[in-house]
Amino acid sequence: MDPLMANSSRDDRTMNEHLFAGFGFGPIQSGLFAAEAFKSGRFKRIVIAEVDPMLVGALRANHGRYVVNVASFDGIRTKRIDGIECFNPAVEQDRRELVNALSQATEIVTALPSVDFYDRGSTSVASLIRQGLQHSTAHATLIYAAENNNHAAGILEDKVRFRPDHPVQYLNTVIGKMSQVVTDKNEIVEKHLTPIAPGIDRAFLVEEFNRIYVTQCTIPGFGPGIPVFIEKTDVLPFEEAKLYGHNAIHALLAYLAAQKGYTKMAEVEHDAEVMQIARDAFIHESGQALIKKYAHLHEDLFTPAGYRAFAEDLLKRMTNPWLADTVERAARDPRRKLAENDRLFGTMRLCLEQGVEPSNMAKGAAAGIAYFIRQAGLAADTSYEQALRLLWTTDSVPFQTELTRLLRKARS
Repeated sequence: MDPLMANSSRDDRTMNEHLFAGFGFGPIQSGLFAAEAFKSGRFKRIVIAEVDPMLVGALRANHGRYVVNVASFDGIRTKRIDGIECFNPAVEQDRRELVNALSQATEIVTALPSVDFYDRGSTSVASLIRQGLQHSTAHATLIYAAENNNHAAGILEDKVRFRPDHPVQYLNTVIGKMSQVVTDKNEIVEKHLTPIAPGIDRAFLVEEFNRIYVTQCTIPGFGPGIPVFIEKTDVLPFEEAKLYGHNAIHALLAYLAAQKGYTKMAEVEHDAEVMQIARDAFIHESGQALIKKYAHLHEDLFTPAGYRAFAEDLLKRMTNPWLADTVERAARDPRRKLAENDRLFGTMRLCLEQGVEPSNMAKGAAAGIAYFIRQAGLAADTSYEQALRLLWTTDSVPFQTELTRLLRKARS
């Protein structure tokens, strides 16, 4: 059954009683969750917790209105959202207002830099959610964890450590929506972007994409207020497709682009050699391995045709000139991206587990290590083994000998 039809067929007695509460006001919260909540028309309030006083002040001065710049394949348009209430949990009066909103919230969304922020500080996200749930009057509460972690929902639930009398469900999300915050004044002018709100020199730029997978809501008689998300009983396979497909190829393109001296991701589109490496790594390595692993699910994505369509769409989106992604931004934090379990080496290990040789993925990993060596100021003759000892947290990574062999082969 189509997931949207499944949502609409539920006995949703709270359709006009939804209240949205979000933590963090970056491009994903503003350009996806809050924007879709506003668009749905189902929420009586949309409340945001944000610790940046300048951003909170700008939103309040603009009467809760903000702008998101949306990049399609033929240009940029602006999306205006109204009626947002923004509170700073570091301010006592705001904190009380926020806890009151959380006590009525039917949907709570955390969109933070990482899961490490869940329990930071005396007014942490976990403690505020706990306080809200303790006095909740909501029929039910869905809590979406939008951080880039396959187990974010479970981690958040463990941090909150409270089970209220009414139904609560923590949901994982798979967010393949590319986005950025543009902070350079000249760049905002050059790209003809509209700032978030008057008085703040920042602009949200997001791609026109909202095919988001989430854990299926299992609360009887309750349906999500945001109807566009695609519910799945188990989102882990789709999370792996994002990490070992989307994220892996994005990093591969960035490191190969940096190796060739490109500065913009859009420039790579015209490099036939780099694009062929990326396409082969995506379809014949990442795709072949994931299809072998998950073909039993009978999901369209994990079929040759479905995964090829997924790959071709993403390759076009990653090099979209209107999204204005830079090589520097896509390549940043190589220490994390080259970790033994992350996008590049994690994908290579998945391939080897499934009997697929990731020779093209190894070319991206080799370029990534070269990028790391330059960024870290290491000697130019630093070996792969020396670099990996700095990048990896253990000396006993599965397939370590094979991974090193593939790196050497990629360099030759």
